Amino acid sequence: MLKRFRYHVAVFFSVIGPGFITAVVDNDAGGIFTYSEAGARWGYLPLWTLLPITVLLIVTQEMCSRMGAVTGKGLSDLIREEFGLRTTFFMMAALLLANLTNVMANFAGVASSLELFHVSRYISVPLAAIAVSFLVVKGSYDRIEKIFLFACSLYVCYIISGILVKPDWKSAMFNSVRPVLLFDPSYITMLIGMVGTSVAPWMQFYLQAAVVEKGIGEKEYAESRVEVIVGCIVMSVIAFFIIVACAGAIWAERPRNIRDATDAALALKPFGEYAYLLFCAGLFNASLFAACILPLSTAYTICEGLGFPSGVNQRLRDARIFYYLFGFLVIVGAGVILLPNFPLVKMILFSQVLNGVLLPFVLIFMILLVNKKRLMKEWTNPAWYNLVAWASVVIMIGLTVALLGITVRDLSRT
Repeated sequence: MLKRFRYHVAVFFSVIGPGFITAVVDNDAGGIFTYSEAGARWGYLPLWTLLPITVLLIVTQEMCSRMGAVTGKGLSDLIREEFGLRTTFFMMAALLLANLTNVMANFAGVASSLELFHVSRYISVPLAAIAVSFLVVKGSYDRIEKIFLFACSLYVCYIISGILVKPDWKSAMFNSVRPVLLFDPSYITMLIGMVGTSVAPWMQFYLQAAVVEKGIGEKEYAESRVEVIVGCIVMSVIAFFIIVACAGAIWAERPRNIRDATDAALALKPFGEYAYLLFCAGLFNASLFAACILPLSTAYTICEGLGFPSGVNQRLRDARIFYYLFGFLVIVGAGVILLPNFPLVKMILFSQVLNGVLLPFVLIFMILLVNKKRLMKEWTNPAWYNLVAWASVVIMIGLTVALLGITVRDLSRT
């Protein structure tokens, strides 16, 4: 029995990477801003969303991991093969728009986190873009994955920072299990944004592509599934501490909107220099990390969907479109941040809400694919997986329609 346990542990550490990295990097600059805004504006009230979000994240990530292990193909590949090039093209165009705004948000996170230490964005952003490009173009998948896993470990900064604030733990625990739905446009926008940033469409495409490139098959899938679940739980724990830190530091003093994630970091200064520095360090790490992952995810998604060679194990001459697209996203994402008077905060919020609006459509394709016996054989979804996934589709569409309805009503009154 001990020998079998050692075997499973060895296999687990051999497959760790895709699921853990995908879930943890979801707490990028846009995500940190969204969670910080939720805590600063609504206090501990939004914490109840993290439990259903975690369940949804586990279900969606596990489905993608399973499809990648069983079929050996990325999600874009499967959508193109099963639903046609036209459907794939429109899906890729929408994802490109959403992901480009997310890339901009993460370079903005790099700039704003280092500006707190008096480093100009005209220095930090170009250097970050060069570092990100060098890592992907010159690295192999194994080397890049090791760097990404190290970056994941630095997210502990948010947990320590949240503890140092000394929030109202009793209120935090109570609100974590008490659902509250308010028919307020800003509250519904916040809910959609939280789901959109926690279960972002890009994650599904990146995870499945990474599982395929790492070579995880049916034999290693059991351990890969554990890795996915652990990553999803860690993501939600980090989100929890970001919300409670901002609820304790900002909302408890005066509920308000914040301009960006650095606003949240500055609010932690009265609670000690370490709380402030750790939040800043976490923001820089998350922003740089995601500024690498998001362009990579987009390049994977579009190249797979349109049938071009993709993957960091490919040479530049063999996958030119993949690397050119990656470079385009990095250059545009970094370049926009250097423009004066760019409405960055509005764009960050827009990108997270856009993620939430797109998610139901990505989920529909995933559910249809994972239930095809011709593709998945005995690995199709259990009934309760389908129930959670379809319920999430209905809820997200319902929230989007409610937001549109309330917005139109308010506009008609003005």
